[in-house]
Order: sequence, then structure tokens, then C-alpha cells
Amino acid sequence: MRHLSTQIDGIPIFYRQAGPADAPVLLLPHGYPCSSFQYRNLMPALSERWRTIAPDFPGFGYSGTPDPERFGYDFDAYADFLGKFADRLNLRRYALWLHDYGSQIGLRHAIAHPQRIAALIVQNGDIYQDALGPKYATIQAYWADRSARNRKPLQEAVSEKGFREEFIGEVDEEVAARVTPDLWKLHWPLMDTPVRRDAMVGLMDKLEANLQWFERYQAYLREHRPATLIVWGPKDGYMPADAARAYLRDLPDAELHLLESAGHWLLETHLDQALPRVRDFLARVLA
Repeated sequence: MRHLSTQIDGIPIFYRQAGPADAPVLLLPHGYPCSSFQYRNLMPALSERWRTIAPDFPGFGYSGTPDPERFGYDFDAYADFLGKFADRLNLRRYALWLHDYGSQIGLRHAIAHPQRIAALIVQNGDIYQDALGPKYATIQAYWADRSARNRKPLQEAVSEKGFREEFIGEVDEEVAARVTPDLWKLHWPLMDTPVRRDAMVGLMDKLEANLQWFERYQAYLREHRPATLIVWGPKDGYMPADAARAYLRDLPDAELHLLESAGHWLLETHLDQALPRVRDFLARVLA
């Protein structure tokens, strides 16, 4: 693994890279509330055959935190960043990993640059409104009434305790024991700044506008039919098993694997089950 940095529009950007420079590329945008750190185990496991690249988004991890006057901290801004990052590294064709916020950001990127996308791997990324899980209720209550009272639970979620709940709050105790506390103990201090905290709450707010893109994401899948592997942890209150199966409406040939006891962060707990499926898929679609 190499730990590198570049600049995009004057913003310092940290990224991780593994594998030969001339190998086929897998681009790995991350989810909330994490960073490229979430791929630290997957990337070296693929590195003998594929070049894996995972940036920290602006305002996350070790990347810079631009002033909100300069950077939008919304899904459009992050999709624009991902395109510029790929340009900076001269990436022209690659498979794209879609997880959490990275699924919507990645699909906006794919819509803008369909010729670049060789394949998709989907890990708990929701784009079907009728399949949203019960944990959306708190955010939906805020969308219905943007009062201080309804905003407070969102603000409280952006905390070390809230991060811990995101990582281990839904899986069984035995599975939770496989999740390193580094994910919240080390990551929370990086996020605990006024701009970053406000940006994280703001992204929850902007998820409502993102719902208007769901049909566009689905239309992209139907039109382009990218080769797709779906590896999903169904113990996910935001994105249960039905959210994974919904992809088959638009991608009936996609490969779907539900890892029964896994949750939203299956690379932490079920990498041994996911990895053979990922390797087999990439060997067929990203030679």
C-alpha cells in the first residue's frame, strides 16, 4: 500500500493506492462516516492483479477541509471532485466500487462519464426509494419539519458515540467484535471540527434532494447495463436486503450475494466471504 497526496482545485487530497501502475483499475470512493481507511484490507488483497485507488473526500480523513464558500459539501460537489481526481491520476477506464454515500457520488460520476465505467461493485448503496430501511425515519422527520428539535438527533449522530453506533450498532455481538474501534476512536478526532461537523449534518439534509436523482441512477443502469456485482450486508437499518434486490429490476443480470450476518461495513467483518466473489468478478470483467 502507498499513501499519497495531490491537490484538486487547491485542496490537499490524501489517497491510498496498491497494485501495479499498469494494472486494470478499481476506483474506491468511500462512505460516511469513514474515509479511504475502510478499504485498507481489501486493497492489498487485490494488489497482485489490480491497481486499487481510494481517495479521502474533501472534509474527510486526511484530505483538506475547504471553506464552504469554496466547496459545496453536497453530492454534486463530491461527484465533480471524483471526476477531477480521476483526471489528475489519468484514469481513463476503471471499475467503480459503490458504497453508502459513495454509491450516489459514484453513480453521478458514472452518468457524467459513462465511457469510463468498466464495471460496478455495489456494497450497501441505496438508490431505490421504496426500499429504504426504517432508520431513515429520523432523517425523514427532519425533512418534513426542519426544526431545531428534529435537527438535534442528526447533530448528535455526528459524534464519537454516533460513529460507533454506525459501525457496530446493528450487527450481532460476535460480528461487532470483529470491527476495530479505530474506525471511530481514530476517525472521530479527524472529523471533530466545526466545518466538518456542519458538513456531515448538511449531507444528511441534502439526502432529500438526492432522492430526486434515484430515477436517474436507475435509468443509467438500464441504459448502460454495466457488469455488476452486488455484495451486501442485510443487517442494515438504512439499506436492508430489499434495497439490494431492487437493483435486479434494472440490472437483471447482476450477481447478487447477501452475506447473511453482515451489516453495512461487511469489509470489516466478512472480507473472507466477500473477497473470493470480488476477485472472481474482477477477473472476468477487468482483465
